[in-house]
Amino acid sequence: MALLLDSFWRAVAYCVHPRVIALSLLPLLLMGVLAWGWGYFYWDAAVQSMRIWLESPGLLQILWGWLQGIGVGDAPALMAPLLLVVLITPLMVLLSLLAVALLMTPALVGLVAQRRFASLERKQGGSFLLSLGWSIGSTLLALLALLVSTPLWFIPPLILVLPPLIWGWLTYRVMAFDALAEHASKSERETLLQRHRVALLVMGIFSGYLGAAPAIVWASGMVFAAAFVVLIPVAIWIYALVFAFSSLWFAHFCLAALEQLRAEALPAGNAQPVTLLISPPLE
Repeated sequence: MALLLDSFWRAVAYCVHPRVIALSLLPLLLMGVLAWGWGYFYWDAAVQSMRIWLESPGLLQILWGWLQGIGVGDAPALMAPLLLVVLITPLMVLLSLLAVALLMTPALVGLVAQRRFASLERKQGGSFLLSLGWSIGSTLLALLALLVSTPLWFIPPLILVLPPLIWGWLTYRVMAFDALAEHASKSERETLLQRHRVALLVMGIFSGYLGAAPAIVWASGMVFAAAFVVLIPVAIWIYALVFAFSSLWFAHFCLAALEQLRAEALPAGNAQPVTLLISPPLE
């Protein structure tokens, strides 16, 4: 628990570091271009297709008739953009996470290593290609889980549970691997992932809930068209900053855990003390 809390407050402190703020703008630029391109070329057609599907004969006609009876006119036209946002937002989150893993995480892990773990040996247990394959494979599994669980999102409590759980699992898989890729050997990485599985999963789920929060800003930009230009970039940047925090949290936790693991392996007389909750957060 001490290691979990120590790494958490250090990650929070690092989020205001100028280099972290600058790095968080990279996914913003990428996702901004993707969001703009998709909205410009496909938004109207996607909304129209969603509305046609909602208006097709079926059980939904009973719902539309009931809504019209209580004064809600043309409910499919109101629901189509909202449902489309619900479906598209998780995909944008997953793309953001992948972009962070490829663009930001190595730099952030390097920042943490340089300031806190300069003497920690780098055993190069994970190459760039291995990290890329791990991230893509995990992302595809998360996409599959999102697609399979989508019908359950219409049950009110589950929409607040399932997406954050899936994002948290993906965050745990990607961030923990990348945090240890350069410094830990394969055996050390497997040992740490097994020993700290519960703590890492808690970190991933917490990060998943943080990643779900900016969806409110995203949805607001879709509903209030006048604020689209401002709210959507803000939402994407918040996503990037949340993922940057996650990367920093996992980096502090995993590298400190690796340092402890190696200290345990040393003979009693040669064991080196592990500093925890003593040095300033940006060291």
